[in-house]
Amino acid sequence: MDRNLTVKGSDTMVLLGQRWAEAFMKVNPDMSVQVTGGGSGTGLAALVNGTTDIALSSRSIKPSEAQQVQARHRTEAREIPVARDGVTFYVHESNPVSALSVAQLKAIYLGDLTRWSQVGGLDEPIVLHSRENSSGTYVFVKERVLGDEDFAPSTLSLPGTAALVNAVSKEKNGLGFGGAAYAKGIKELNILEGGRPIAPSAENIQSGQYPLSRDLFFYTRGPPGGVTQAFIDFALSPEGQQLVTQVGYYPVKQR
Repeated sequence: MDRNLTVKGSDTMVLLGQRWAEAFMKVNPDMSVQVTGGGSGTGLAALVNGTTDIALSSRSIKPSEAQQVQARHRTEAREIPVARDGVTFYVHESNPVSALSVAQLKAIYLGDLTRWSQVGGLDEPIVLHSRENSSGTYVFVKERVLGDEDFAPSTLSLPGTAALVNAVSKEKNGLGFGGAAYAKGIKELNILEGGRPIAPSAENIQSGQYPLSRDLFFYTRGPPGGVTQAFIDFALSPEGQQLVTQVGYYPVKQR
């Protein structure tokens, strides 16, 4: 049995993947797990190309990607939900705006609303930040918030959630988005639904009441076996799911 495992993809999940790998190798010292990021699209491309055993993805696999796995490897891509997350929108800590609706966020990111004063804030320009287009978080926001329309041309694209959070923490008029676990040193916005602000809290994300809740996935080529299955079992075990909470995400509801 091959004792080396490669895990690649979602930048949102890379920190969690690394924590799982460290803990897994502690109890399985004869096994080696290498975890790298690059974005969900990069991980799924590696799954297609046969250069990773597990793809980390913060979005569902696209039909075209699933077809490529089938065509190249004569087997189906298997989806395993391993954690829950909420995509949160971040602003500078000094920003008086505390909640926006999905419709307002769409209008802002399409470039229809360009000043904070148009959404109850100061008369300052809104400086837009986004993830790069290989990111599953980018795809999720494009589909769920923008209705699959394009981001405004003025949007600054950043390689990774940590870089985005860092940029917004230094830009008092900034707006960005990413996984809930990264929201340090910035302010998270509540999402207005029916005039009621819904916080990206553990309870709301796990129940799905927070409008931008999502599952985080492992993908494999066909039924996993050997070290791949052992690693999946570990991630879904009570110890593995405890690490999910420690990193700042939420345990997946066992199906």
